[in-house]
Amino acid sequence: MRKITADKVYPVSSEPIANGVVIVDNNGKILALERRDQHDPASLEIHRGALVPVLINTHCHLELSHMKGLVDTGTGLIPFITGVVTKRNQPAEVIADAITRAELEMLDGGIVAVGDISNTVDTFATKAKGKMRYYTFVELFDFLQDTGAEKAFSDWKTVYDQLPSTPGSAGALVPHAPYSVSETLFRMIRQANPKNGITVSIHNQETPPETELFERGSGDFYDFYGRFGISLEHFKATGQSSIHYALEHMDPGQRTLFVHNTLTAGADIRAAQAWNPDTYWATCPNANLYIENRLPDYRNFLETGARVTIGTDSLTSNWQLSVLEEIKTISRYQSYVPFETLLRWATLNGALALGFDDTLGSFEAGKIPGVLLLQGLSPAWDMTAETTVRRLI
Repeated sequence: MRKITADKVYPVSSEPIANGVVIVDNNGKILALERRDQHDPASLEIHRGALVPVLINTHCHLELSHMKGLVDTGTGLIPFITGVVTKRNQPAEVIADAITRAELEMLDGGIVAVGDISNTVDTFATKAKGKMRYYTFVELFDFLQDTGAEKAFSDWKTVYDQLPSTPGSAGALVPHAPYSVSETLFRMIRQANPKNGITVSIHNQETPPETELFERGSGDFYDFYGRFGISLEHFKATGQSSIHYALEHMDPGQRTLFVHNTLTAGADIRAAQAWNPDTYWATCPNANLYIENRLPDYRNFLETGARVTIGTDSLTSNWQLSVLEEIKTISRYQSYVPFETLLRWATLNGALALGFDDTLGSFEAGKIPGVLLLQGLSPAWDMTAETTVRRLI
């Protein structure tokens, strides 16, 4: 048994405890939360700082780790995607080594579980080792071409069928984004997945051209697809924001994780939550800055009671894979978001979104969430540039 105490303990699922004690067994299972004055000081591991559950990264592209620094910052989403498509092919050993190092970076940064996008099997050997808990989203797209839906589905179903069976991990077939998935492919994905008990994700409302495509049937996506010999002549604008196209074609009976949401308005959030109360919103602020030089307006999420989670996106679109750095970025640019809210986004909300809350996300008796020590917080318990994280369990 270990009794770990710090200046403050954040269970996340309940109120913070000043001078709290986290009591765990030899396997890291939470036995109890108590106060320091209930114990003999000689029996305690005493730390300065705050104890929090280990962090959850709900959106990553681990298979793109070899592309760090290869795609320019600040160009906007469409040039970014072009860079990924044209530069991602590298020798297999280079890709595998980068994946291994990126996973280690996340482990060292206090991340215990990841919602990871896979377009290939490149990460599967690493995932099979079971060092982290993964929810693998095998992502499908056919560039809005109904005629290509069957081949796209077949190709990525082959990837999905090779997903390693690792205890505690899971996976699903998911659509890439509203601007890249036809009605036919949406239907095939919907029919292939179980009706409940899974999480599906979709990239959502990342860039103004996505809005223009669906609301007005114009914009840069026409030129983007044209450069790859793909015509959008058949596409008909819906007159609504792109999320409504996704809501029309996805299954409201499944946990749904909308990712990025850079331009998502309060009305969009309310529409999605009315469609499916089991809806989550992954924000990746550093990637939003890397690609588009913009951030979501987090007031929209606070005012609608949205369940937000935190992701890092990939090393192609970020300088590091650190949920702590994502929290710092939100605190730096939109400091009205309370620290305890950010902590919930980074822990329990992420665990709930991935269906990993059976063991992760909060200090509750019976869970094995891991214990992190945050040091360098301001006197008001807010994030600062000097805040560091160290895993104790």
